[in-house]
Amino acid sequence: MTDRIRIAHLVNPVKAPVYSELTYAQPITFETMRVARETAGREVAVELLTAQFPEDHEIIPAYFRQTPDLERSAADFGLFTKPKKLPLLKDLLERLYEASDAPYLIYTNVDIALQPHFYLEVVKRIRSGLDAFMINRRRIPGHFRTLEELPEMYAHPGAAHPGFDCFVFHRSLYPQFQLEKVCVGIPFIEMTLSQNLFCYARNFQLFDRDFLTFHIGMEIFKQRDREYFLYNKREFWKAVGKMWPALDSRKFPWGKRNLVYRMITWGLHPAIPIRLALMLEPRRWKSGPDVKS
Repeated sequence: MTDRIRIAHLVNPVKAPVYSELTYAQPITFETMRVARETAGREVAVELLTAQFPEDHEIIPAYFRQTPDLERSAADFGLFTKPKKLPLLKDLLERLYEASDAPYLIYTNVDIALQPHFYLEVVKRIRSGLDAFMINRRRIPGHFRTLEELPEMYAHPGAAHPGFDCFVFHRSLYPQFQLEKVCVGIPFIEMTLSQNLFCYARNFQLFDRDFLTFHIGMEIFKQRDREYFLYNKREFWKAVGKMWPALDSRKFPWGKRNLVYRMITWGLHPAIPIRLALMLEPRRWKSGPDVKS
């Protein structure tokens, strides 16, 4: 009999203002996580965890286990004209790592819903030998709002999305991560976490065509908060500086393709910084044959 795989999956719930899309997206995310865990049955042991501020407790369903409350945010580390209580990615992953001894950890954005067979498919990829992977979401129309519409959401084919928002990795990788004070909810979170996976995983893969997760809304880019965008950009490049000795663009998605293909693909991709790829290009010329990605 195959050993049962244990997974811990953390999200960051937010008691959002009534006009926020999270007021309808989060309950849908929560319910799809519950359903996916139930669907996994005895084959997968799934822990559902949250990392939250004290004011967020009331919106968290009882089937989640709450980790210790968050105590700081990006607003504590910068001068902002409109401070926002945006958690640090490091604080979320630290709670995920400390709250469970599960061998495999998952972090997803709180507006990313799961298909019922999500955890079963995650286990298939783990058993294939991957120690880290990312699953890109599908985008479904924004008119969906209620749990009663879940069957329609599950069935909708949606459209592809290039960004990264679902991260699965072996817990042994986490102590190596360089995250600095990058905060969630702002661009560069996906760049920071994905670069850590590219850098430290021994066997990484991107799944960018599977329909395993979905997001309500067809948009690709959201409006940027310039102050926090610049803050996260600075923190990202600090993290890159610490990862620098181990970075290798051959481990990026499409990193084994020819120069023209990868430069065009990376240049158009919202979560792979072309500046970093160009900085790493001379390293490829000096280091000989391709590494295993």
